[in-house]
Amino acid sequence: MPSTAEKRRTFHKLHEAGCFVIPNPWDIGTTRYLQHLGFKALATTSAGFAFSRAVPDNAVSRDAMLAHIAEIVAASDLPVNADFEGGYAHEPDGVAESVRLCVGTGVAGLSIEDSTGDKEKPLYDLDLAVERIKAARAAIDRAGGDVLLTGRAECFLVGRPDLDETIRRLKAYAAAGADCLYAPGIRSREQIAAVVKAAAPKPVNLLMPGALGLTVDDVAGLGVRRISVGGTISRVAFGAFIRAAKQIASEGRFDAFADAVPHAELNALFRDDMKKRAP
Repeated sequence: MPSTAEKRRTFHKLHEAGCFVIPNPWDIGTTRYLQHLGFKALATTSAGFAFSRAVPDNAVSRDAMLAHIAEIVAASDLPVNADFEGGYAHEPDGVAESVRLCVGTGVAGLSIEDSTGDKEKPLYDLDLAVERIKAARAAIDRAGGDVLLTGRAECFLVGRPDLDETIRRLKAYAAAGADCLYAPGIRSREQIAAVVKAAAPKPVNLLMPGALGLTVDDVAGLGVRRISVGGTISRVAFGAFIRAAKQIASEGRFDAFADAVPHAELNALFRDDMKKRAP
């Protein structure tokens, strides 16, 4: 398995040119399967993990999330980016402490959001949001781990779909030390292109808007460097589970089992994987 330092160097190089997809597993099995498919890096999903614990997104404690992140990092030979929500603190000092702990899990990257969780005031004032990014940057630099920092402008996800404000925030986060910029919720080609242009030369992460039918090549053509899917794959899995369970409960039928992956296929995959990872 590559060392933590090697994973971090690889992750930085991935952001220098081209476009890559960074899918989001939510447990060890999905982590190992995504690695098996040949992806170059992975990212945790706060929502996917929360749903697996039967709690809503943003309801997982910092300690539980850190343990989860460490488990995913240990399960993978690939660089892992942590969906680290808002840093589990409001004030910059608290964000710095949380980031220090996250760096200690061995992640190659982490993201910090600017949403507050307060419906009345869903975004931090820009000055405070910038100080939070600076605190995260300083904590990473003090740790000496070269972890890649992503600054997130949550405007479109919290009911403030203002592209100019989003770009203003992203530029401020870049100046504060963010290595990569992310505006989840932007959906049109025009919005994506505008964010990429404004963020340059910093790389941009795109939360893939499935409704537009864009492909990886389409997004790469717009200048996006990194594509993530957030909790969507976990919701796809939940969708299959729910459809099968509802059919059994309401109709007494088992037709949905036709879509199940054969037991032998998964058993063989994970048996071979276990042998490869044996000391």
